[in-house]
Amino acid sequence: MTVRNLCLILGDQLNITSAIFSDFDPTLDKFVMIEAVEECEHVWSQKLRIAAFFSAMRHFRDAILHKLKSSASDHTVLYHELTENPKSDLGSTHADVLKKYNKQYKPQKLIVVKPGDLRIEQQLTQFCHEHKLELQILPDNHFYSSIEDFQNYAQDKKTLVMEFFYRLMRKKHNILIDKAGKPVGGNWNYDHDNRESFTKSGPHAITPPPIFKPDKITKEVIKLVNARFDTHPGNLDHFNLPVTSAQAQLQLDWFVTHALENFGPFEDAMWLNEPFLYHSRLSFPLNIKLLDPRDCVQAALKAYNDQQVSLPSCEGFIRQILGWREFIRGIYWWTMPGYQHKNVLQATRELPSFFWDGNTDMTCIKDSMQHLLNHGYTHHIQRLMVLGNLAQLIGVHPYKFHEWHMAMYLDAIDWVSLPNTLGMSQYGDGGIVGTKPYCSTGNYISKMSNFCKNC
Repeated sequence: MTVRNLCLILGDQLNITSAIFSDFDPTLDKFVMIEAVEECEHVWSQKLRIAAFFSAMRHFRDAILHKLKSSASDHTVLYHELTENPKSDLGSTHADVLKKYNKQYKPQKLIVVKPGDLRIEQQLTQFCHEHKLELQILPDNHFYSSIEDFQNYAQDKKTLVMEFFYRLMRKKHNILIDKAGKPVGGNWNYDHDNRESFTKSGPHAITPPPIFKPDKITKEVIKLVNARFDTHPGNLDHFNLPVTSAQAQLQLDWFVTHALENFGPFEDAMWLNEPFLYHSRLSFPLNIKLLDPRDCVQAALKAYNDQQVSLPSCEGFIRQILGWREFIRGIYWWTMPGYQHKNVLQATRELPSFFWDGNTDMTCIKDSMQHLLNHGYTHHIQRLMVLGNLAQLIGVHPYKFHEWHMAMYLDAIDWVSLPNTLGMSQYGDGGIVGTKPYCSTGNYISKMSNFCKNC
């Protein structure tokens, strides 16, 4: 049997509006989705990260079939599931599985949306070269800014500062811009209003977020991961994640309605045994593209226009998405592949063992690691000023810190993790991402949390 195109959907490309659907014909083409062992083991991914990706991928497979309805059959999506028995695998990489499908269907072309990891793009390029198969890489329409747009912006600049890129994006997309072309409220950035710490009574009460109990698909994945990846860190006792676009929308609605107003002033605050506080936890569904960044921005804007949230809270959230997220992706593709080798501070040490198991007497580290092991998540200050700060102080190799971050955080895709860890956190790039090293004593942690009182 022959087909026209094999259309590969990667695990972080689960948007039903993806360009991969633009020219798809179910009578001529096949979608391909692959649970690849290498993606679990090239960094020693924690169990929750593996399970979250596999569950979201399997749910998306079903969403594709629902989208295509009567024009598709169950074989329209060639989905390679891992099993508890490694002997049943076709191989460990995307290329291993594609080799079988290429032989079976003899396609004219392999089509994929621009991967979020240069390693994957290089593997697919090599595979197609070896098998004399045409490779077509489609642009990723998930982002506000294209890779080419960012490169045109960056090419004539001696240094790049996120704030200036962010202002350009605000103007380009007419977000929080008044009729005179000025920023709403008179300031571009309200970061100075968003650095409050809690009083002795701690954080305010908040309406609980939605609960996403594991369904049949997720339970099957959890069983697989516990059996197949039993030596990996973390645990699956706390699985409560959005794994469909509908669930991601519920998480967004909850955040905007109940948490966004307090997110602004307290976005840098920490508190013992409080893993989430007023943070959205939307980075995982955003980065696997179950959620569109435009929907997030528009939801925040509506809340501000309806006078439900303040301008500093609205702007602070939008800056993370329209500014920082787009800037980081641009940096990744502008600087790779050389960026991953940068280490201007010449740090060489391995990560201490407690970065994998949380076994330490340091309260700030122990608390942050407990959240990470249970939820695959800590917010940005715990990443930067607790875990990242310590790694830089003791001289951990910046790429090893990136690999650890990729293994432990649900939302870590190479494009977003590498500039944030090697660059922003560890200053391995010498100032391409951040203007200065984020290296300090524990004073800031003491100011922004209750970690230090009895430690």
